[in-house]
Amino acid sequence: MSDKKNLGLYIHVPFCAVKCPYCDFYSVSYSRKNENLYTDAVIRNLERYSGLCGGRKIDTIYFGGGTPSLLSAQSVRKILFSTFKLFNVENSAEITMEANPDTLTAAKLHEFYSFGINRLSIGVQSLDDNELLKLGRKHSSAKAQKAVNMAYDTGFSNISCDIMLGICGQTPETLNSTLEKLVKLPIKHISAYMLKIEPDTPFAENENIIKNLPDDDQFADIYLDTVEFLENHGFKQYEISNFSENGFESRHNLKYWLCEEYIGIAPSAHSFFNGKRYYVPSELIKFTDEQFQTEIINEENPADFEEKAMLRLRLKNGLPLDMCGEKKDSIIKKAGYLKKEGLADLNSNAVFLTPEGFLVSNQIIEYLIMD
Repeated sequence: MSDKKNLGLYIHVPFCAVKCPYCDFYSVSYSRKNENLYTDAVIRNLERYSGLCGGRKIDTIYFGGGTPSLLSAQSVRKILFSTFKLFNVENSAEITMEANPDTLTAAKLHEFYSFGINRLSIGVQSLDDNELLKLGRKHSSAKAQKAVNMAYDTGFSNISCDIMLGICGQTPETLNSTLEKLVKLPIKHISAYMLKIEPDTPFAENENIIKNLPDDDQFADIYLDTVEFLENHGFKQYEISNFSENGFESRHNLKYWLCEEYIGIAPSAHSFFNGKRYYVPSELIKFTDEQFQTEIINEENPADFEEKAMLRLRLKNGLPLDMCGEKKDSIIKKAGYLKKEGLADLNSNAVFLTPEGFLVSNQIIEYLIMD
């Protein structure tokens, strides 16, 4: 049964100008016709959900993609203003839009800001031009830095940047250069993700890319060096891949890790609502043709102990021991073994992984919580 806490709202924007060769997220080519059909369908589904929420407040809204910043300002305005009209949105709600540097103009930023968007997550990926070319990105290092500064000058005081670790040909020197430039920008949050080769992507079929990826030891060095650098420059790690200044953690993403409820709208979006998890099929035409989106339940009784523990252990502050029930003594004992190896630590309140533990988090989490 739901605990009726505040909800998050996730809106998936499936449009991309160009598909990145490493990406396996659902996306389609942009057209104005598709945008208009998509926007109307999103609003229809918002209207439907407004009758299901029972007055629950929404305190985070997240436009993810795809490339949400490809949407016209008019469409963003329609979606947001419909949300404000239909739902009980907190005045202090965190409203995030993901953006690519090449899609941001001063005019568009000004409009987004005036509509109430108060957080940007910008897909920088690297501040080395050669690495950006290898990733198939359309922007340069200079363009990315200009976009961040332009957003800040517009009034955005909560800006996040994504970077990738383990890019083919990335060296300690190029990574350090990216990090040095990044922390000088007016940003509050950094997400640092390891490049993964996903099946059925162009990178998966490129032998030269695959053979030049870092091995496990090299990746460990890259990751640990990144954690140390960011921590030393005021960006505290709060999740395996996420770092922020104090008070600027992603409130929306924390809902996922804390097993709090959220509504997902549009193709490939996932929801956890009224005690069930479900997802929307990754088909734009189906989504725009239907009166309301199809939703496929994939978990009737989610958020059991194992799932909660796995998600909590992704966070730097770890798994509270008072959540562990009859497994508490076993988990404390196992955490003691892991502490000797430098992979975990514990105090009177929680068990948590170290940065070294995050490197092998799947195995450690399974060891800790499974019988």
